[in-house]
Amino acid sequence: MRVAVIGGGPGGLYAAALLKRLDPSREITVWERNAPDETFGFGVVLSDETLGGIEHADPVVYEALQRDFVRWDDIDIVHQGVTHRSGGHGFAALGRRRLLGILHDRCRSLGVDLRFSAEAPGPDTLCAGYDLVIAADGVHSTTRAGYADAFRPRVSEHRCRYIWLAADFPFDAFRFEIAETEHGVMQLHGYPYAADASTVIVEMREEVWRAAGFDELGAHESVERCAKIFADALRGRPLHSNNSAWTTFRTVVNDRWSHGNVVLLGDAAHTAHFSIGSGTKLAVEDALALAACLAEHPDVPSALAAYEEERKPVVASTQRAARASLEWFENLGLYLGRPPRQFAFNLLTRSRRVTHDNLRLRDARFTEAVEREFGCPPGTPPMFTPFRLRGLTLRNRVVVSPMDMYSAHEGVPGDLHLVHLGARALGGAGLVMTEMVCVSEEGRITPGCTGLYTGRQAEAWRRVTDFVHTQAPGTAIGVQLGHSGRKGSTKLMWEGMDEPLPRGNWPLVAASPLPYKPGSQTPRQLSRAQLTDIREQFTAAAWRAARAGFDLLELHCAHGYLLSGFLSPLTNHRTDAYGGSPERRLRFPLEVFDAVRAVWPAERPMTVRISATDWAEGGTDAESAVGIARAFAAHGADAIDVSTGQVVAEEQPEFGRSYQTPFADRIRHEVGVPVIAVGAISSWDDVNSLLLAGRTDLCALGRPHLYDPHWTLHAAAEQGYDGPGAVWPAPYRAGSRPPRTGRTDAPKPRLSLDG
Repeated sequence: MRVAVIGGGPGGLYAAALLKRLDPSREITVWERNAPDETFGFGVVLSDETLGGIEHADPVVYEALQRDFVRWDDIDIVHQGVTHRSGGHGFAALGRRRLLGILHDRCRSLGVDLRFSAEAPGPDTLCAGYDLVIAADGVHSTTRAGYADAFRPRVSEHRCRYIWLAADFPFDAFRFEIAETEHGVMQLHGYPYAADASTVIVEMREEVWRAAGFDELGAHESVERCAKIFADALRGRPLHSNNSAWTTFRTVVNDRWSHGNVVLLGDAAHTAHFSIGSGTKLAVEDALALAACLAEHPDVPSALAAYEEERKPVVASTQRAARASLEWFENLGLYLGRPPRQFAFNLLTRSRRVTHDNLRLRDARFTEAVEREFGCPPGTPPMFTPFRLRGLTLRNRVVVSPMDMYSAHEGVPGDLHLVHLGARALGGAGLVMTEMVCVSEEGRITPGCTGLYTGRQAEAWRRVTDFVHTQAPGTAIGVQLGHSGRKGSTKLMWEGMDEPLPRGNWPLVAASPLPYKPGSQTPRQLSRAQLTDIREQFTAAAWRAARAGFDLLELHCAHGYLLSGFLSPLTNHRTDAYGGSPERRLRFPLEVFDAVRAVWPAERPMTVRISATDWAEGGTDAESAVGIARAFAAHGADAIDVSTGQVVAEEQPEFGRSYQTPFADRIRHEVGVPVIAVGAISSWDDVNSLLLAGRTDLCALGRPHLYDPHWTLHAAAEQGYDGPGAVWPAPYRAGSRPPRTGRTDAPKPRLSLDG
């Protein structure tokens, strides 16, 4: 096999070494446009997981790395002159030049042909002359650009500028230092990589960079200015450059990583922000996986397919974490007013890879200090601290998210609703929410949706609230009121979500006459008289909800239903007083809110659920969501329930663990209103982490409560908590401990006999 490697960075070199070691008969050539000792950047951080893979695949490289690694455990966060240190993290780093030197030596010893200061032949030429072409030519990959139609790359630039520098002394920890200057917030990321040297990255938002005049400074002056700004962290010492320049980070994503016999590796295939130290790590892991797949499969096409299948999910997960970290630093200014330890905890858990429970294992003392500052009583996890909304005190921070059951008859909730909501209330959540309860027959999503437009429906709901208050005292129950708008008259979810009914359709109304998707019914645009009628339907439903005994009312202004349809510019094309500018699009939802608030008991809280982004170009985005939340808060909303999407059928959501939380976080900090976070929050560790970091006040979970109605009580048991935040109903107390299972450990032998 003849293998061509384009790019002599760590990923390309390590791939070449592995492939040659596994099969010495392979003819492998590496082209690197720069000289052997010419590189950018200074230190490289590798995880224990990556090192374990290297040790298993090539002990020679591993031993060489071990001799040069600098190791440390601590992270220092310096904010407003206060340093908070957290330990137990475990890092290993070495100089990038030294890493490349080790890989050069290994490649030469194995017989790899290394060609420096040499441009590789064009990809078409290499494809014709080699069995495999590995494109490890970096973030600006010409190979990727040449086959863009096949790889389908997407490159996103972000909002911060950064410069990669070095100091001539070792930090004794991974250091994050925040500088609040007259021009704005700047941050330093620093870590040791040798006994006498540290990497230093200085980063700030584009507008801060320009306001500080960096856009007009030469390279030398920029480096000197950075050293002055962070003089305390640098102990008054200078910073050094290696052809360093201010740049903007680019996130690279490719739909495909291989085309014919060409495969992308490392930054050519994907990038992940330096704040989680992942670039070299990912490239080395790519090389390990590619070598393994080529060894395990009979031909190059099947090996490349297996490589993509193995690596893409891992990389996607890392990129989600990296993007969360990147955006945290982009929005650093939001968090500067937080208590110092909470600020530090927020930074440490910014990527969602490090969690409350994980951090407690690493550094229990630091984590306990953060818990005390948060207000956790001794032995109480954050999720079991109470929270007050107006006149309602919730005994814990867990909310059962609204989940449509599609099981009502003529809008009347039945036994299934009683059992569904009653079981979740017995399961320990602080607040249990109904599904979206419709304010009129025409406002239903499906024929199976519940309502509050008749007295009979209100009586049936009273049966549910009485059960919750009697059998699960301490649990609150809330009602979510909404109108389907253009997304109504559809089949039950399991029969075809958002699909029109085959018969028995009812007419739809909306902000504008736009069908939800091709084949959907086109709604009528609401007239002013109809707007008044619908507002009165909401107030009548709210009045019935109060008499039915609900403790909290949520106005559904999300997911493309009627009120949400007014908020989004993609679904509101009106030219009257209810369309156009954000203020006009807000007008009808605010009118409904005010009318409902006027009839809803003053001591009971009201929340509003919004879609904080439409996940579609030209629609609601995070910035406009802040304005929407601010408007509802000004009108008296006690909390904003922050969801996303489902507004337009052509949306492109960025799914992932707790993927909607950053929107809640931003609203909480910019608007100063309590928020409910929702969206792929699935573990009690996630809940504790989000609360302790100050990203949300309450966490709403849906599917976990379908899987386990007693999710909250089980979370308490698993954390060893037995207190007022999670009270087992008397008939269930015998189940508060996990049941015993059969013995799995066999008795150990008493004697060992040889021969």
